[in-house]
Amino acid sequence: MTDDSGTAPHVAGSHWYDTDAGPLVRPYAMTGGRAKPGQSNVRFDLIALAVVDDDRPRAAEETLLSPEHRALLFLCRAQTQSVADLAVDTDLPVGVVRVLLGDLLEAGYVRVSRPVPPAQLPDERILEEVIHGLRGL
Repeated sequence: MTDDSGTAPHVAGSHWYDTDAGPLVRPYAMTGGRAKPGQSNVRFDLIALAVVDDDRPRAAEETLLSPEHRALLFLCRAQTQSVADLAVDTDLPVGVVRVLLGDLLEAGYVRVSRPVPPAQLPDERILEEVIHGLRGL
């Protein structure tokens, strides 16, 4: 619907932004409508750790990335980050962070280490015995 000037009329309360928060970008716009990370459909756990793979400098290539991709790279360059931490620090939904990390993983910008499977963790009884032993000291 347009007015005589060819532009859409302004309707009160139809702002696409929040004056306190600034412009709103929908999550699907950041991921190009994708809900799964990359071609390989890698599944990132919340505690999966991401670190920048600095084998070669890529400053020129990074300028082609979205601001959200660059924000994730910046955080991962400072220190190894979990998926949950990245979501909090960038104020992005976890699903968006997973998709963007998948892009960075496939492009070779980051390495991701998976958490230790529960079967390889120490037995809970052993940990309880250690705690009781330490309390006895």
